[in-house]
Parts: sequence; structure tokens; C-alpha cells
Amino acid sequence: MTSSSLSISKSIRELSLRLVHKAKASHIGSALSIADLLAVMISDADILNLSNPDDPNRDRLLLSKGHACVALYSALCIKGFFDVHELMSYGEDFSPFMNHASHYVPGVEISTGALGHALSIGCGKAIAARSRKENWHIYTILSDGEMQEGSNWEALMFAAHHSLKNLTIIIDCNNLQSLTTVEETLSLSPLDDKLVSFGWAVTTVNGHCHDSLRETLLEAKKSDSPHAIIMNTIKGKGISFMEGKVEWHYKSPTNADLEKAISEIYGQ
Repeated sequence: MTSSSLSISKSIRELSLRLVHKAKASHIGSALSIADLLAVMISDADILNLSNPDDPNRDRLLLSKGHACVALYSALCIKGFFDVHELMSYGEDFSPFMNHASHYVPGVEISTGALGHALSIGCGKAIAARSRKENWHIYTILSDGEMQEGSNWEALMFAAHHSLKNLTIIIDCNNLQSLTTVEETLSLSPLDDKLVSFGWAVTTVNGHCHDSLRETLLEAKKSDSPHAIIMNTIKGKGISFMEGKVEWHYKSPTNADLEKAISEIYGQ
């Protein structure tokens, strides 16, 4: 784990918590489970080339689980795409920083929130890149609960059929959705076997181990077929009283919650 990505993951967590608290918003648990992934991705240009939002050769990062956008906004802010004072309008009326990912925010490729849309768009972008003989890569971050959407399975078939090796999906498997577990809602097991049967290369990784994430993402970018990364995570990761608790899908932190959470991030 590099000190850079570790420091960034802490900053993403802190900023996400402050924003959700200020806006009295939801989905902090979903944001915290992808903080380590985003930190690794934005700290290594060999994984994710995000030089600026208008660079035609940039890699494309699509956050399909758009309700976790506060983590992406925080990562892009840390990357310098906009000022933190702008971001503090998160969740306010007329702010571009909406509670679900908005393409009006610099660095956000598409608006997402209705689950099950971004992978199909990612397939379209992958086809476009190949037809233009351009070599930028497309990443799509999905949630495990989102994999219950039928449109994803159509897109999986399409990507494998067209050998879209410039497409990588990362499935955030924190095992919780909305009101209960994924298993109780609609079981996906065995997810890895299903993905392989659809023609995808599949790797399973600890979604909170920076070294493993970095190695897996770099290997996926070299794949000869579309690559799925099953990322095992903990919802609410990094905050003891939020970890593995389904209520933090919707619950907003109080003043006391915020103070305790930030002290845990920095080990105080």
C-alpha cells in the first residue's frame, strides 16, 4: 500500500462524511465501501488516466451505483477537478453536486442513479473507442445488489460477444442493499461462475487492500477479454459503528457520529 493512496482514502472518507452530514443525506455506507478503490485508481495514472475531463484520450470511469456519488465527488475534488468550497454545496438546491451522480460535475462522465444503466453505456463507449482505434479504457463500478438488474446481463453478453477487452467492471460486493442482505433479497451466488459462463475473465479481490487492488486493476487493463473484478468489501468500511450495518444505507450521521467517525479515520 502506498502512503499516497492510503492518505487519499482517508481524505475521501472524511470529505464524504462531512458532505453527507451537512446535506443530511443518505448512502454514506455505500460511499465508504468504494473509498479504497477510488483512492487506488486516482493515485496511479497507469490505472486511470484522468488528466482532465475534456481530454479525448482520458480513460472513462462510470459510477453505475450513482447513489455513492459523494465518494466520487470527493475523489475528483482531491484530484483537483474543482474546489472543495464548490463541493460543499452538495445536496443543495440548484447545486451541480446532486445526491446521485451528475454529469454536470467535472470528471463525472454520465448521470447515474437508476441502477443498471451504466454498464450498457460503458459497452457503447468501448465500441466507440475501438471503432476510432483509440486506446482509452472504460471502467464501470457496479454494486452487488445492482447485479439483480436484467439490463446488466444483456450488457455482459454484448461485451463478451464483441470481445470488449477495453472494458473492466468492478462489482462492489458489500453484501447489503437497501433494507437487508443481497442474499435475502435475490441471491447472486455463484456470481463468479455466472460471469465466467457469460464469457468474462473474472478476478476476486479484497476491496480494502490497496496493493491487491492496484495489481488486479493493472492486470485487468491488459486482459484479452472484458474483465470483471469481484471486489469483496464491507459497507461503511473504516467507521466501526457503520461497518456491516444496513441502516447506513439511508441514515445520516449526527454531529456526534461525525466527530467519532473522523477521529476513527485518523486514529485519534
